[in-house]
Amino acid sequence: MTNVRRHAISRRTFVAAATTALAAPVFIRNAFAQEKFVCKIAHTEGIGTPITNAFDAWAKMLNEKSGGRIDAQHFPAAQLGGLAEALEGSRIGTIQVTTAGPDSEEAIAPEIAAFGGAPGFIYKNEAHVDAVLQGELGQKCSEIARAKTGVEFIAYGETGFRHILAKRPIGSLADLAGLKIRVPQLRIWVDFWTLLGAAPTPLPYSEQYSALSTGIIDAIDSDVFSIVGFKFHEQAKNLTLTGHWFLPKAVRVNVAWLDSLPQDLQDLVRTSAKEAFAEQRKINREKAAATLEELKGLGVQVQQLPAEELAKMESQTAKLYDEFGSKSPETAEMIKAIRALG
Repeated sequence: MTNVRRHAISRRTFVAAATTALAAPVFIRNAFAQEKFVCKIAHTEGIGTPITNAFDAWAKMLNEKSGGRIDAQHFPAAQLGGLAEALEGSRIGTIQVTTAGPDSEEAIAPEIAAFGGAPGFIYKNEAHVDAVLQGELGQKCSEIARAKTGVEFIAYGETGFRHILAKRPIGSLADLAGLKIRVPQLRIWVDFWTLLGAAPTPLPYSEQYSALSTGIIDAIDSDVFSIVGFKFHEQAKNLTLTGHWFLPKAVRVNVAWLDSLPQDLQDLVRTSAKEAFAEQRKINREKAAATLEELKGLGVQVQQLPAEELAKMESQTAKLYDEFGSKSPETAEMIKAIRALG
């Protein structure tokens, strides 16, 4: 083989090797850019409710704005299990996102449970809700959740004020005597309804419809959207407007999953959630009155509990603020801070 030919082969080999070496970073970058992060969003909210629609919109935003790097999959209406399963899944990371009231963390972080409406009548109106959750206190709540529970509250939606839906008319505090009303599986709500003379019955959220139909319970407390979405009105026809509990919904993201994302995707998850759920809160408030009229059209008898009876309810349960606050100095301080903004 001539020296010229050997030189030509060596040159071709060098050029090929150099080209491969130069292309390697591009290949690595492209492979990294295409890495997918599955985001399972699972919760118990009803189909067609403003909060479920907001999760639909947010999942679409995540998929599109991430260029497919996030694969957001939405499972509403308890498709992957009830609230207990969703909460546990979000803590350990078998699902990446769920939603629930901050009061769901009563056992782990009692100082943030009051943000979920506990122990009743803590939120005076929607402006009060916004002052708390969209300000410094809401951010502090998220930081505590992140540190203690393994989830971060990246945004706050809402289902709104809750009222009493019962099989019999409820027109006064006296009518609550012995009323078998479903409550969340949380001690604070058992205590709340016991003080009002009712017979609170802890049940998973997904069992409310069947429990009403079989007579295990006589009543539930619910926002108007869930009554329509889960068709609770088919089993109970008397709605008494009390607004005793406003339920914010924290958008709960598993911290380990969130922290595993590249920084740009972490930013996208947080900013897009805030955008989607700001719109959700707006829609929720605009549609509440129309949904109430829809319920009337479905045969539900609606009445407002008289102001004096509401005052009695609030007075009769007021001692729960001190009892709940006694869990820790931090809890008492947080309750005081929330009430001060009202």
